[in-house]
Parts: sequence; structure tokens; C-alpha cells
Amino acid sequence: MILLDKVTKTYIMGEIELTVLKGISIDVREGDFFSIIGPSGSGKSTLMNILGCLDVPTSGEYYLDGQEISTYSENDLAKIRNEKIGFIFQKFNLLPKLDAFENVELPLIYRGIKSKRRKEETEIALDSVGLYDRMHHKPNELSGGQQQRVAIARALVGNPSVLLADEPTGNLDTKSGNEVLDILESLNRKGRTIIVITHDFEVADRSKTEITLRDGIIVNRKVK
Repeated sequence: MILLDKVTKTYIMGEIELTVLKGISIDVREGDFFSIIGPSGSGKSTLMNILGCLDVPTSGEYYLDGQEISTYSENDLAKIRNEKIGFIFQKFNLLPKLDAFENVELPLIYRGIKSKRRKEETEIALDSVGLYDRMHHKPNELSGGQQQRVAIARALVGNPSVLLADEPTGNLDTKSGNEVLDILESLNRKGRTIIVITHDFEVADRSKTEITLRDGIIVNRKVK
């Protein structure tokens, strides 16, 4: 599903070069529940941006679904983001003026999907996260855990190749966080490929494959 081969990322700031990733190689198989854990400054956010096609490596190769995409143009990367990657963010990133249905439907509108199919796929996605009966509530009418479930439904709609979750429980209490992780585990059991970026060892413990980053290198790999 995903293969990174000796990926580096260096930022140039005036006369200073800062290398954040130092030869990262990872292999995420289809149907894996993969976690990337590390402290602040370890490089995990930079790695997430590369995995999510929000940034490109300085060197190395990135294969997604068999395509080498590290040299793709911004337009090509935007197309991949829209079609192959479902994003789940710590702060939910829901549009406050839209209800849950409209927030989840939005990616399908961008893809030009016709109204009837959009309605069907949106309702299926919301039902899969237990929010079918709350689909016409706006974000401020939902709890934090419910907002994150809407965000998961939005990531699911359109059937992306991989779900990429950035600190998905970071803004939630323990109970809501566990409910969100239960949903991710359930989706994984149904065959979804999931990558979670986290600093929380309890979140990483729920994954099948875990790598630990420190100072831009992988210091530990664990397959459970």
C-alpha cells in the first residue's frame, strides 16, 4: 500500500539547513493499522505531511498503491489527496455553518459525484460511525467525540486507500478517545488501512504495527 525508501526532508532557512527526516524507510501493508509515535520534534508531523502528500521528500522515494509519487506536481498530489487519502485531524476541521451530513458530503461534491450517489454514500459513512440520527446537527450541537466521528465519516466517504489520523484523540476525554479508537479498530477489522500519528503510547498500543521516531530516525519497530 505505502512504501517509503530512504526518505529525507531538509528545510533551508537562510544559511541554515535543518534535516528533519534522516533516511526513513517504512512499509505499510494493505489492511494494516500502523502507528507512528514520537515526542515533539521527532519528525512525525513532517513524516505525516509527506505520507499525506502535503509535502514532498528532499530525497528518497514514496510509493502509494504502486505509484512512485515523490516527484509529482502539486496538482497531481492534490488529486491523490482527494481520491486516495482520508484525513482525520486532532481539531476535527469541520465547517461550523454546515451540519454533519453537509460536512461529510463535501469531499464528494469536490469530486463531482452526482446528488443521489452523494446522499447514499454520506448516509452510509455516518451510519458506520453511529451518527445516522445526528446527521442534521451542526458541530456546535455535537460533543467532541461526536465531532471526531463526523470527521472519520468525512475521511471514509469516497472509499480512500488509506485513512491518515493526526492525533485523533488529542482533543478528547478518555471515554470519547477510546470510543474513537474503537471505531478505528472496527474499520481496520473490515479491511481499512489506517495510519495514526501520535505521541500517546496508549493510542499506539491499539495498532498492529508501531514505529518510534526520535530526532528524525526510526529507533524502534514493533509488529504485534
